[in-house]
Amino acid sequence: MKKIYVSAQYPGEAFERLRKEYRVQEFLGERLPTRAELLEGTAGSIAVISTVSDKIDKEFMDLLPDLKIVSNCGVGYENVDVAYATGRGVMVTNTPDVLTETTADLAWALMMSAARRVIEADAYVRRGDFKCWHPSLLLGQNIYGKTLGIFGMGRIGTAAARRAAGFGMRVIYNNRRRNVRAEKETGAVYADFPELLKESDFIIVSSPLNDETRGRFGLREFRQMKPSSIIVNVGRGPIIKERELAEALSARIICGAGLDVYESEPDVYPELLKLKNTVLLPHIGSASAETRIRMIEMAVESVELALGGETPKHLVNPEVLGQVG
Repeated sequence: MKKIYVSAQYPGEAFERLRKEYRVQEFLGERLPTRAELLEGTAGSIAVISTVSDKIDKEFMDLLPDLKIVSNCGVGYENVDVAYATGRGVMVTNTPDVLTETTADLAWALMMSAARRVIEADAYVRRGDFKCWHPSLLLGQNIYGKTLGIFGMGRIGTAAARRAAGFGMRVIYNNRRRNVRAEKETGAVYADFPELLKESDFIIVSSPLNDETRGRFGLREFRQMKPSSIIVNVGRGPIIKERELAEALSARIICGAGLDVYESEPDVYPELLKLKNTVLLPHIGSASAETRIRMIEMAVESVELALGGETPKHLVNPEVLGQVG
């Protein structure tokens, strides 16, 4: 039987469909494969279901002469050398839309946790320090009625902005271009980047990573923000310069931060780990059982279509179609 390799363990039963026709090899366990394990494990595969942490490059693809599709389980696909895949006639797919609401939920969880000092308060109770209530105990700040800034008004940014209505927030956003549809849906108002920095009480970063967004938030930008402001990143880690963020937080140039992604993931800039005014999560933006099951179902469906001679729904390199038959 022809082989399909899956680089991570997923919930659900989507693989059972594939096992009827193919040999499915999963990398089981609570970690991802090392580079060496990935290259060894994928040997002989005609399809690979990858994660955004797997480096799918020339070396990888050259070891798989019969590779037909890389089905990347995630919205982003910066980990895949799409141009080389296209030249090789390899289809590349992703799983868009499925994690939009889940990630927007987490952005709000980070924002609220940082604003109300939830992590500090939890630790305070667990240490046994809670002896009595006091009016100045762990004072945070309100979210209701404040200004929410969205950097990157795509699907996730729009979903995060929708949630602001229940908190009576004014929403402004900055994007490569105006998103008129999102404006109508959420009431958000376009702002240039300096205005976003100056006016926002909270900023949610949900932008993709590109040459324009890489390193977009550094010390210079933090100095333009309100001292009471909080920044949340559920987009891509390298959009924020972590060393400069740690400096801004330590000096109270801004009030707080909530991060689910990191500049050199999985490494975190060490000084951030020491700061109480940060909430740090291990890239769990899409980590709900419902979302994971739907993601892998979409990835499996792409593999089924590609190997069955049909065009996958979420093909990111359609130009490859002229090369496959």
